[in-house]
Amino acid sequence: MSSSSRAPVVAPNRVLRACLYATLLVFAVYYLLPLYVMVMNSLKTLDEIRQGNMLAPPREWTVKPWGDAWSRAQIGVEATGLRPYFINSVLMVVPAVTISTVLGALNGYVLTKWTFRGANVVFALILLSCFIPFQIVLIPSARVLGFLGISGTTAGLVLIHIAYGIGFTTLFFRNYYASFPTELIRAAQIDGAGFFRIFWSILLPSSGPILAVSAIWQFTNIWNDFLFGASFGDFDSIPMTVALNNLVSSSSGVKEYNVHFAGAILAALPTLLVYVLSGRYFVRGLTAGAVKG
Repeated sequence: MSSSSRAPVVAPNRVLRACLYATLLVFAVYYLLPLYVMVMNSLKTLDEIRQGNMLAPPREWTVKPWGDAWSRAQIGVEATGLRPYFINSVLMVVPAVTISTVLGALNGYVLTKWTFRGANVVFALILLSCFIPFQIVLIPSARVLGFLGISGTTAGLVLIHIAYGIGFTTLFFRNYYASFPTELIRAAQIDGAGFFRIFWSILLPSSGPILAVSAIWQFTNIWNDFLFGASFGDFDSIPMTVALNNLVSSSSGVKEYNVHFAGAILAALPTLLVYVLSGRYFVRGLTAGAVKG
């Protein structure tokens, strides 16, 4: 009798779960369909793509479009491929992410554990930078880069992304450090530890989750940026996204759609790998920051 009384409760739960999974599957297919189309058509010959049916798998598999996109595709007036611009993006992303994350951690440390009069006002002004549209800062940024003599260089792009990313990284670390035990800081000060010793030995080792959040956030924003790269990059320093746009819009006669698809995947591959390999740490870090904030 007890089993029969539980049956009406269990069955609706199973039906509800099945409906939920079916809905999630539909959304997953919907969002992954463009990626499927890109991958399949990047492995086809150009003649096969012109025959239509872009959803069909290749009849003749080829990786030549990938090689062309990487090293032989025409971008602008030169057939350089995406390889040098991929390197430009790496040289831009690594220092920008590292420096903005470290500065954000230091800001969060100061604004929570070494507070001063007007700290909340300073934090509000830093936070305001997160809501300033990119377009507003283009002319002031161009003047600053020209004054420093680094306009059109990778160093200039690094500086721009550091300045624009500090607001976000400060927000992350400030919320994370807000409820960190202040007693540990005071005890370290009594033992003679200074500002940087406390930061490197106490706070930073416990900041793994929020470091992951900051690094992933900054990496994604900087790698996918187009406006700053197009505005402040020269031909020798433009990042991957700008080079991809030049590849697709290059007026070289025949549009090599298979090469364009391959180039788009190459440009998106680093951020895709970052989220696949470390997405769970991103979610954990956001949760930890929310709880501490």
